[in-house]
Amino acid sequence: MRGVSPLLKRVVYPSLARTGVLRRMSGSGLAVLTYHGIRPQEYEPVDAAFDGNLIDAETFRNQLALLKKNYTIVSPEDVLAWCEGQGKLPPRAVLLTCDDGLLNNLTDMLPVLQRENLKCLFFVTGASAGNNRSKLWYEDLFLIFLRAPAAQFEVACRNVTISGNLTRRERLQAVWWGAVKRLSQVDAETRRAFLQEARLRLGVPASDVHNSIEDRRFDLLIRDELRELAAAGMTIGAHTLNHPILSECPMELAWTEISESRSRLEAALQAPVWAMAYPFGDRQSVTPGVLSMARDAGYKVAFMNCGGGLGAALPRHAIPRIHVTAQMNLAEFEANVAGFYAALQRRAGRNGEPGLQMAG
Repeated sequence: MRGVSPLLKRVVYPSLARTGVLRRMSGSGLAVLTYHGIRPQEYEPVDAAFDGNLIDAETFRNQLALLKKNYTIVSPEDVLAWCEGQGKLPPRAVLLTCDDGLLNNLTDMLPVLQRENLKCLFFVTGASAGNNRSKLWYEDLFLIFLRAPAAQFEVACRNVTISGNLTRRERLQAVWWGAVKRLSQVDAETRRAFLQEARLRLGVPASDVHNSIEDRRFDLLIRDELRELAAAGMTIGAHTLNHPILSECPMELAWTEISESRSRLEAALQAPVWAMAYPFGDRQSVTPGVLSMARDAGYKVAFMNCGGGLGAALPRHAIPRIHVTAQMNLAEFEANVAGFYAALQRRAGRNGEPGLQMAG
C-alpha cells in the first residue's frame, strides 16, 4: 500500500479539518465510501493489513457523526434516481457502501446504522444467496499461509501449481497475492480443491470449532441473514459469485461471475439487484471488457474501490469509491471524503488508488 505521508496524516489533514477548510474546498458530486464491516470488539487481529479493512464500532460512529454534521448522507435509492436523471443530489452528498457480506455486517454494523437512521448499500457474493456457511476463499488462503510452517513450499492440484517461501511476513504477503491472481484464473471447484490440498500439504487442518467472535469476523452471510439485512431497509448489490480478480479470469468465467451473481441474489431476495461492486476494485483488477460486462449484465451502476471523493468523475459503471481502513484517522477520513486526498494524488501524477490493503 502506498502510505500516507506522516506530515499529511498528523499535521496537514487535522489542521485543514479543524479550520473547516476541507469542507470549503470540497467539490460537487458524490463521495462513495467503501466499508468491509465492523471488527468484533473481542477479536484479536492476526495481521495489520489482513484485518485492516474492518474498523471498530466507535470509529464507525465517529465517522458517521462527522458526516451527518458536515455532509449529507444519501440513500442508495437516491443515488439510483440521480443516475437515471430522476433527481438531484444535495451538496456534499455521501453514499455508504459495504463489501463482501461478512456476518458482522448484520450483527455489528446494522445496529449502528439503525441507531443513526441511515441506509447502506451492501455488496455480497453469490455465497450469500445460499444456506451453506462459508468464508472468502482468499482470506482462507491467507490464514493457511499464515499458519503453515515458515519454509519453502509447493502445492500442486489439478492444473494449478503454486510455490513460494513463507519464512518472512513480507514474503508471505507477496506469495499470497500471487496465489490470489493464479487462483482467480480457475473455476470455483478447482479453487476449493486447491485450498483443500494446500491444507493437507502444509499441515493446516480446518477447524471444526465454532467461535462466535471468529464467525463474525470471517463468516459470510447466508440467505436468511441476507433477507434480514434487506428487511431492515438496507439495499443489496452484487459482488460476483466468488470474488475473483476479474481481470485475471478468462472472459467466459468473468461473465459468469458477474451475471450469475445478480440472478442468484435476485432469486434469493425476490427483488431487483441493480448495483455491482468489482472485487478488489483497483484499476489493475478491472478492464474495459469487465466494465462492459457489468453494463451488459443489466447493472444500472457499478463501483470501483479507488479514486473516490467529492469532485471525482462519476462514470455509471466505474463509480469511484474511498476505501476506508482501520489506519485512517478522522481527519484523513474527511480529507478523502472532501476530495482533497484524490486531488493531491492527481497533482502528483498518481491515481488515488488504495493499494494492497487486502481490499474486498
